[in-house]
Amino acid sequence: MKIRTLGELKVPPIGFGAMVLSPGVYGEVDDTRAERALRAALDAGAAHVDTSDAYGADGHNERLVGRVIRGRRDEVVVATKFGLAVPESEPSRAFPVGYAFRELRVNADPRLVRGYAKRSLRNLGTDVIDLYYAHYPDPGVPIEETVGAMAGLVHDGLVRQLGLSNVTAAQLRAAHAVHPVATVQNEWSMWRPVDAGLLAAARELGVGIVAWSPLGSGFLSSL
Repeated sequence: MKIRTLGELKVPPIGFGAMVLSPGVYGEVDDTRAERALRAALDAGAAHVDTSDAYGADGHNERLVGRVIRGRRDEVVVATKFGLAVPESEPSRAFPVGYAFRELRVNADPRLVRGYAKRSLRNLGTDVIDLYYAHYPDPGVPIEETVGAMAGLVHDGLVRQLGLSNVTAAQLRAAHAVHPVATVQNEWSMWRPVDAGLLAAARELGVGIVAWSPLGSGFLSSL
């Protein structure tokens, strides 16, 4: 497959969204079947794997991905996200979404960012995260402050490149002024086109776009 670039990362144009590998997201799946599916994807060249600390209970998805990439870490660009798996001792803020459950609970406070990253590193069994996303913008925290804390992870060698997910064009511009953003991940399919203003801002800033649910969360693949 032709190689694309996200900041300094080189990735195939087709990656693997690992959310489907945890039970209860798109239906039931056992770990044996999930690991077999991910290995097949990697063998086929989909060597950009996207996960999150919020997929599955107690880091299930990250831990599963970590088991599969063990022994072939250098072959894979690993992306993960933070901000939704909030510690029980911390508050969270509502982020409205257009899904069945109407809202998500977010905490992207800068003082929590390093802890989120270290937890993901342990789950994944790696010493560096290739691409680290703020999963959703926190309504109670300016995006610049969250990205400022994320930049510290790059400085310390825990993260290679920064990403943002589910942001607006204005939020991307504000974040990019603090530290270069390699990519934005937003829903983008024939079912839900990406926002034209966000796309224009990304092009202007040289920021890559990663589409989530390019088949409309299964809607387009079931036609």
